[in-house]
Amino acid sequence: MISAKLLQLVIDASHDGIVVAEQEGDDNILIYANAAFERLTGYAREDILYQDCRFLQGGDRDQEGLQLIRDALKQGKPCRQVLRNFRKDGSPFWNELSITPIYNESDNLVYFIGIQKNVTEQVQAQERIKQLEDEVARLKAQLAATPLPPEC
Repeated sequence: MISAKLLQLVIDASHDGIVVAEQEGDDNILIYANAAFERLTGYAREDILYQDCRFLQGGDRDQEGLQLIRDALKQGKPCRQVLRNFRKDGSPFWNELSITPIYNESDNLVYFIGIQKNVTEQVQAQERIKQLEDEVARLKAQLAATPLPPEC
């Protein structure tokens, strides 16, 4: 059997943010956050405990994927989505959020485990690739529309 101290060390050794939330009405109140969550978001544990983690979205609450998360939470199902979140200093980061519901022995939903993986570099690389693809398509169209010079 693994000790609570060893389990804490394992969780805090993770590079991904890990939180535990319990459901209170429509809110999912954070009751635990590991050290990686603090590093990723800039928030100290004592600043965020007993809040719903919607604060990470700032004013960006209409982004794609949030409704899928809301639906999964209401249904008590696992989900994974990429969201734009904001650190304590206001700087944005892309977060691949995995949420897993935890049920007790009576099959009652008691907690959600959230794992936040910083995928900012991957999202930015995908955006840059899309920009380059659009530029190549534009240049191809421009080239196709340019008449060829007459042959000698």
